Amino acid sequence: MPKKSKAKNVTWSKDDDDDEHLPLKQRRIEQSNTRSSLCFHSPASLFESLIQPMGTEQFFREYWEKKPLHLQRLDHSAYYQSLFQLSDLQSLCSQGLQYYRDINVVRCINGKKKVLNKKGQVKSSILSKNFVQNKATIQFHQPQRFKDELWRIQEKMECFFGALVGSNIYITPQESQGLPAHYDDVEIFILQLEGQKHWRLYSPTVPLAAEYSVESEEKIGSPTHDIILKPGDLLYFPRGTIHQANTPAGVHHSTHLTLSTYQRMSWGDLLLDIFPSLLSDNSRTDVSLREGMHRRLLLNSSEGLDTSSRLAAYLRSLADEIDTGMQKVRSTHMKRDFILNRLPPYSQEQMLTPSGSIPALEDTVCLRFKDHMVITVEPSQERTDEATELVVFVLHSLKNQRESHMMGKSGDEEEQQDIFRGLQFPLSHLQALQQLQQAEQLAVAQLQLPTQDAKLSLVLALWSESLLHVL
Repeated sequence: MPKKSKAKNVTWSKDDDDDEHLPLKQRRIEQSNTRSSLCFHSPASLFESLIQPMGTEQFFREYWEKKPLHLQRLDHSAYYQSLFQLSDLQSLCSQGLQYYRDINVVRCINGKKKVLNKKGQVKSSILSKNFVQNKATIQFHQPQRFKDELWRIQEKMECFFGALVGSNIYITPQESQGLPAHYDDVEIFILQLEGQKHWRLYSPTVPLAAEYSVESEEKIGSPTHDIILKPGDLLYFPRGTIHQANTPAGVHHSTHLTLSTYQRMSWGDLLLDIFPSLLSDNSRTDVSLREGMHRRLLLNSSEGLDTSSRLAAYLRSLADEIDTGMQKVRSTHMKRDFILNRLPPYSQEQMLTPSGSIPALEDTVCLRFKDHMVITVEPSQERTDEATELVVFVLHSLKNQRESHMMGKSGDEEEQQDIFRGLQFPLSHLQALQQLQQAEQLAVAQLQLPTQDAKLSLVLALWSESLLHVL
């Protein structure tokens, strides 16, 4: 695990020496060891403290996916300051940061993004020159890999949203802009940490956009919001909101944290996930779905036939079965993607060791880390000559690596495959697993399984995986 960096209250100025090991000139800033005012008691309390004084219910009713929100904290300028500062960056450069992977150096010139990255490892002295002389913005990817408090925040937010939460730090010198006007495919929370940032927001050309895109100045029109963010302020805007930001004159630099979530988490994405299994399950029992389609249909030689009406009838039948509960909806790939790629629980050092005594039939037990596990029903991955059967998987994120969060696949393939597969049980265990998931605590004897051996085998497997605790 990367060591937590120690802030040194430093800044970059035009007088910086080329030698990256020499201390940078001191500059008067707020005390860096001020802890944030966020509450980590639960995922809900963390989010509530993030957006206070606004209430969570009001936020989701009036703003979420609807319109931007600007929260000012004039009397709490250090509200988020402990999360990251410019002074943190120099010490992090000594930890082997790489251009492109960890750091992007960019500047917006005449409405276009110019990338000023070097090759290989980031050196503090070169980064300082780009920042001061080229007025470049430093974009630090996924700082939760290095900063413990960001790990803690994002892990709680992933539990709160049930979705991946990424982050970037943006540090921009005065009278400069890093990125051109654009929109994103994620919900955005901006936390202003240092200095000030001038934000201009515009009406979406693609509401709730499903992809990133740059928009030309001619196309976006006039801003709907013109905002100066100050330390302690929060700015939220929905995906698809066109935005651009610059550091005003007279402000040495701006540092802000972008928290982003809900990428590919729409109802359309869920339908894409559930439809394959839904059709597969229905085909097992409905022979009409197994009948061959019209000859030469794939060659576009079946005009005049009832293809469209027949497909529509199948879809209406499926919809009716879902509505009446006859057909179960099963998300698989979205659940797997979330659990495989999310952060592990905060401070996980002791978590891979089973907790407490070995469970017995007379014990009462409870699940641990409920927010870090999902249950899926899907075809067995074992290859046999027999018809494929459905099995239950219990997937969890306890073995995930914080260092690779939101950075793509890495690490030992066999270990990744083990995490991906999780624990496997017969379909007959589904009801018992749902009992454990829904109950605060449960007697082992009350598990809805046919034999005592099956009950004991289930709780032992969960306990060995550090997912169950004996009360």
